[in-house]
Amino acid sequence: MMPLTMVDTGKVNVVKHIGGKEETRRFLENLGFVTGSEVTVISKTNGNLIVNVKDSRVAIGEEMANKIMV
Repeated sequence: MMPLTMVDTGKVNVVKHIGGKEETRRFLENLGFVTGSEVTVISKTNGNLIVNVKDSRVAIGEEMANKIMV
């Protein structure tokens, strides 16, 4: 397992674990980051990521992305 910030751009990954506080986990789950869902990093800019999850593009910061384990 590794954080989402470490994966290669354009590669499909499967979410294995969401870390952080309950509030953070709930926020990420509402965006579509749930265990077992597929996520693809579209681009990385200064630590911020644009990812494809559940057929929609989402921008998340590095701190949030580090809580998503794939």
